[in-house]
Amino acid sequence: MTEKKSIYYATAVLLALIIFASNFLSTDIFQVGYQNFSVWFVLSIFAFACGWLINKTLGYNHGGKVIFAVIVSSAFITVIMISLFSEYFGLSNLLVENIILYLLRNIHLGAIGLFGLVVCELLIMQKESNLSKKKLDEIKNLMTSAQREAQLIVEEARIKADKLLYDAQKAADEILEKKKYLESQLKEFIAAERELIKKYEAEEE
Repeated sequence: MTEKKSIYYATAVLLALIIFASNFLSTDIFQVGYQNFSVWFVLSIFAFACGWLINKTLGYNHGGKVIFAVIVSSAFITVIMISLFSEYFGLSNLLVENIILYLLRNIHLGAIGLFGLVVCELLIMQKESNLSKKKLDEIKNLMTSAQREAQLIVEEARIKADKLLYDAQKAADEILEKKKYLESQLKEFIAAERELIKKYEAEEE
């Protein structure tokens, strides 16, 4: 895992080299024509791609810190290099203003790298948001189907309970009818026995 992480920092080193290489380009990007501007455009594309790769490999939080450290270190090296080799860059006059101009160019490329980092993170977040929405929709569909199944189960249980109550009530009514019938038969039997007893007593007298 450590070796893999150390390889990931190569993208940050490449971004630092791109920012450092921009110091050797002319500051008047529109003076020569489209050629000089195209070089700046290509450098910006490379810086954007570096920021994108840094987000993919090092993550958004750590990658942002790395890019910021690259910008600061590149600016520091640029200040030292221009101060020591001002004659090479042809900056004998207005040294401070030219240093500020070179720093702005470094910051510009670093900001392009940060822009690539942010765009990559936004796309990742949008993709995760779409996946979360899909999962949420699936969960809602599952909840709806589960709710329907629960309603069907409750309805079926209610129908079965009503049927059981109806059967129980019917059985109870049948038992009551049999009880009334037996009571009436028993009363008739007792009445017949009484009549027989009275006849028997009358014959004996």
